[in-house]
Amino acid sequence: MARAIQLSVENVHSGGGPFGAVVVKDGAIIAEGVNRVTASNDPTAHAEVSAIRAACAKLGGFELKDCDLYTSCEPCPMCLGAIYWARLAHVYFGNFAGDAARIGFDDAFIYRELAQPHAQREIPMTQMMREEALAGFRAWEAKTNKIEY
Repeated sequence: MARAIQLSVENVHSGGGPFGAVVVKDGAIIAEGVNRVTASNDPTAHAEVSAIRAACAKLGGFELKDCDLYTSCEPCPMCLGAIYWARLAHVYFGNFAGDAARIGFDDAFIYRELAQPHAQREIPMTQMMREEALAGFRAWEAKTNKIEY
């Protein structure tokens, strides 16, 4: 955790956001990440996502079942999704989401949006061409050599 916090402070001083994360396997840090959203013009470049991407690249797989994530702040909804998809064993966090909200990093609105019907969200979502879109799912179901995730 100390390294994740150190990364968050260093990142602020180098022009990034106040977030740092590390992925640990067998007691050793195998990957690090910092918030580079504005530096890289990438809204997905959160510390946790960056650390997960680096860990998966290093280990050569998309699952991190034997790894833990240490992050300087409670993960946002996007990072939480990435954590579950990566199947990390455990997450340790420093600051609460409310601490981040107090300095302008508030993600509570995303949780509220998820509870709204698609058409009533801040960014309206409209379902279309379902029958045509099901073709991809049918192809997946029929594939015999797929890598399940």
